[in-house]
Amino acid sequence: FEDLVKEGYLPEAIINYIALLGWAPKDNQELFTLQELVQNFNIHGISKSPAIFDYDKLTWMNGEYIKKMPQQEFIEKAMPYFQEVFGNAEKDWTVLADVLQPRVLKMPDIPGLIRFFKELPDYGADLFINKKSKATLENAPVMLEAAIEDLATLDDWSVPSLHENLLGLAKELGVKNGTLLWPVRIAAAGQKVTPGGAMEILSLLGKKESLYRLKAGLDKVKK
Repeated sequence: FEDLVKEGYLPEAIINYIALLGWAPKDNQELFTLQELVQNFNIHGISKSPAIFDYDKLTWMNGEYIKKMPQQEFIEKAMPYFQEVFGNAEKDWTVLADVLQPRVLKMPDIPGLIRFFKELPDYGADLFINKKSKATLENAPVMLEAAIEDLATLDDWSVPSLHENLLGLAKELGVKNGTLLWPVRIAAAGQKVTPGGAMEILSLLGKKESLYRLKAGLDKVKK
């Protein structure tokens, strides 16, 4: 039990999982509070077959517990991992929680998911290509130049403000939202898969770092 907690599994998820190892509830319910386990447990549901410990199932269950957690509790539990990447820098932790909480399976996974905020990964220009978003190496410079020019004059760097601005810009350019947002997100994050979209990433990076990364992305795609 203690070893699993050290690995990042929540005690309540471990108890829930272990309870289901040799017992099957009548209605196939999988997620139980401790009180519900006490109320529903019945020896008639105990299986005679040997139980097999499935780490994937436990990890999934842990992620479900994280999703159901009140946001403030998530932030408190995640804070040591946030600080591992951000140090003592102040961020809008609610924005970070919004994008991470639905995706995190174990708390110790957090630093790996957000490390790109601290240091821009080295990435290739091919990441700017995305068929679904109609993002190409040909239109990426146009999108990034327009975004840089537009965002340089933006004072309110909140997610709603960035959302309104960038979607308005896509409309002005006459392109799908994704055609603009894909290269912006790639330039801001330097990786294909990210927790959160372009607006959340830009907001957390701050204006100065965001514009620096967008310009670096523009230079990369122009080569």
